[in-house]
Amino acid sequence: MEKLTFYAVSAPEKLDRIGTYLADKLTRDVVRHRTGNVLIAMEALDQLLMACHSQSIKPFVESFLHMVAKLLESGEPELQMLGTNSFVKFANIEEDTPSYHRRYDFFVSRFSSMCHSCYDDPEVQREIRVAGIRGIQGVVRKTVNDELQATIWEPQHMDKIVPSLLFNMQKLEDVDSRIGPPSSPDGDKEENPAVLAENCFRELLGRATYGNMSNAVRPVFEHLDHHHLWDPNEFAVHCFKVIMYSIQAQYSHHVIQETLAHLDVRKKDSPRVRAGIIQVLLEAVAIAAKGSIGPTVLEVFNTLLKHLRLSVEFEAGERRGSMGSVNVSTSTKDNDERIVQNAIIQTIGFFGSNLPDYQRSEIMMFIMGKVPVFGTTTHTLDTSQLGDLGTRRIQIMLLRSLLMVTSGYKAKTIVTALPAPFLDPILSPSLMEDYELRQLVLEIMHNLTDRHDNRAKLRGIRIIPDVADLKIKREKISKQDASFMKKNGQQLYRHIYLGCKEDDNVQKNFELLYTSLALITIELANEEVVIDLIRVAIALQDNAIINEDNLPMFHRCAMMALVAAYLNFLSQMIAVPAFCQHVSKVIEIRTMEAPYFLPEHIFRDKCMLPKSLEKHEKNLYFLTNKIAESLGGSGYNVEKLTVPYVPQVTDEDRLSRRKSIVDTVSIQVDILPGSNPIDNMRKKKFNKTN
Repeated sequence: MEKLTFYAVSAPEKLDRIGTYLADKLTRDVVRHRTGNVLIAMEALDQLLMACHSQSIKPFVESFLHMVAKLLESGEPELQMLGTNSFVKFANIEEDTPSYHRRYDFFVSRFSSMCHSCYDDPEVQREIRVAGIRGIQGVVRKTVNDELQATIWEPQHMDKIVPSLLFNMQKLEDVDSRIGPPSSPDGDKEENPAVLAENCFRELLGRATYGNMSNAVRPVFEHLDHHHLWDPNEFAVHCFKVIMYSIQAQYSHHVIQETLAHLDVRKKDSPRVRAGIIQVLLEAVAIAAKGSIGPTVLEVFNTLLKHLRLSVEFEAGERRGSMGSVNVSTSTKDNDERIVQNAIIQTIGFFGSNLPDYQRSEIMMFIMGKVPVFGTTTHTLDTSQLGDLGTRRIQIMLLRSLLMVTSGYKAKTIVTALPAPFLDPILSPSLMEDYELRQLVLEIMHNLTDRHDNRAKLRGIRIIPDVADLKIKREKISKQDASFMKKNGQQLYRHIYLGCKEDDNVQKNFELLYTSLALITIELANEEVVIDLIRVAIALQDNAIINEDNLPMFHRCAMMALVAAYLNFLSQMIAVPAFCQHVSKVIEIRTMEAPYFLPEHIFRDKCMLPKSLEKHEKNLYFLTNKIAESLGGSGYNVEKLTVPYVPQVTDEDRLSRRKSIVDTVSIQVDILPGSNPIDNMRKKKFNKTN
């Protein structure tokens, strides 16, 4: 061997003939099963290949690859592994010049089939599979860096390489459920097909460019479809974590686009399959959100919202179909559709909350534009197939998405957070027909108005002995916020006022309404707004006493408790001693004589309710004249306090099914013309002291 090597190095032009001779010899020995001779010939070829790195190696390589192909074609596992080892050694040699005509199609096919080996002996089967994966790794290394060898990325090769790697990776997934970036698995890489396949897959993806990404990712979807791996989807999630952490960050959005396209293709599949794909999308988005999401933002939301509507439609269709018969499988299918819907909302929320603010406000408008609002045709989701139940379901789903997107959103001015095209539909009467919808709307409003994270301190509805202990953070109200309240304040008050009067309210509704009033006080209140908020509170108290809406006693007492909790908070926030004194006195008398007018009592499980409210003494109520007197002494303009608060009537009320609003307004609307206070009265600065 030494002599032969010396001869070949001294006379490189002879390499070609040496190679041809050895190839002929080896071909005969393989056919005649002379394994010993084959081993010697291959060793000779390997050593010559390693020794001679010169221009003239090119023709020799052809003979060498021809022999490796012969070994791989043989049915002998030993020879197949021998051929693979030789190929891997060759793959690690860096050639000086590219080879224009060499193709590796045969090797891709052969190594891919070795990856699926079903040899009887498990140990031999494992060795053949390992050899197949190492061979694929060799082909990838040899071709992927060579621009003239772009053929490896062609679909016909990727359709063999990727499934072969995934097939072997599946064995790893059973014992491996990682969270976060899948680290390179431990274990002997040479011996474990699953570990080796995953490393090879990472290497392949790491080298993929923008133009090749589609060819590399598409076979993954086909493999997962073919082997029904979307439900359960642990392996699919693992695959996509590997993909997202292996590819270059700027191509992340490409994988998200491919996933959305696949979701469209599988839109009529079972709910669990769709949920599996959406969960994979969530994982991809979670990883991509840390880097570049690219130009696909609106497309992602559009596709997800379309699938949300489809899911609700399927659910409504199933329900209609099962009206006549009690069908257990239908309820399971309904639950499955709920899984899809929750997965979509989670994805929308996660994606939205990771966007920069300017994109987030765009997405908020986009989602709000999809919410079906009664009496308008501006929303762009077709709900004609859904019926009332389906429409309510889609409203809840979209508002839940919106709630997640708005979470953590901090706008500098309230106008940015609540522009008119967003405010009008979110405060629409048709989103008030259901207590759950009202809760979601209030929570969204809290997300947008609470710019100093005070909401957690206000959680629950209670009489706070000393508001200063809460350490409320606030700033002086800006001009933009003051003009926003001048323009839109009535709309906010009206929403809270009418929200309190709903007969299907539960405790959570009252808590959220209280928080809304408190947040407006903290974030948006100047002197004029304070007076308006007191008018709203007194109007709610009057409403509970007179009970024009025939509300149950619990609701009337809850409204009284809400007013007490809020005025207690407000009086301490504006720190006018006489006002604080009046509020404290009323609360004290209520504690003794009418505890059901206080939140700590009325929201207990077994609270005794009064038979009626007519017989109660005046000293149990907050009195407008006392409040006007106390605030007037501190320089507030209290003229407006004497005018009872009446909610603004809107065009939508006339369209809406909610007759009660129109009735209430029509009784009191005559008061409005005379109730315009002088706008250019002197304004005092709002006292910031807690």
